[in-house]
Amino acid sequence: MAQPKRIYETPLPDFTSALRDGVRVMGLDISKSVIGLALSDPDLKYATPLGALKRTKFTEDAAALLEVMDAHGAGGLILGLPLNMDGSEGPRAQSVKAFARNLKPLTDAPIAFIDESLTTAEAEDALAAASVKAEKRARRLDETAAAIILQNALDTLNAPKDI
Repeated sequence: MAQPKRIYETPLPDFTSALRDGVRVMGLDISKSVIGLALSDPDLKYATPLGALKRTKFTEDAAALLEVMDAHGAGGLILGLPLNMDGSEGPRAQSVKAFARNLKPLTDAPIAFIDESLTTAEAEDALAAASVKAEKRARRLDETAAAIILQNALDTLNAPKDI
């Protein structure tokens, strides 16, 4: 079994205790041009790709994201944090953190980050293994990466706790 990925910023007990009962959690894969979306089931066990939002400017991106969250009953966000291979934070990670900082005043949903190292490559492999044609892979890559990010977080949340 693979080592669970680390969730950053918001400690898990704080994240899960801040969730209202019955809400879903949304996973985000944030890039310069697109925000990949995934949604958990109400029991917080499984992640499903949900689509992608084309980015414009922050106010429009945030409004679209909050609308999707409301439509799907999402009460928490897990953002993929693109760490460097040595675990350090580069400009991409700082950009994701800035997005979260700007979003936080607009929602009461808890926000956490999880290491998203290699999730794009994992998403590409998963789509190829599922025989998704190359022209469709590009359109589904961001939502698939978001689903992997969210599933990694859900697996970590549901992992047995050491006694």
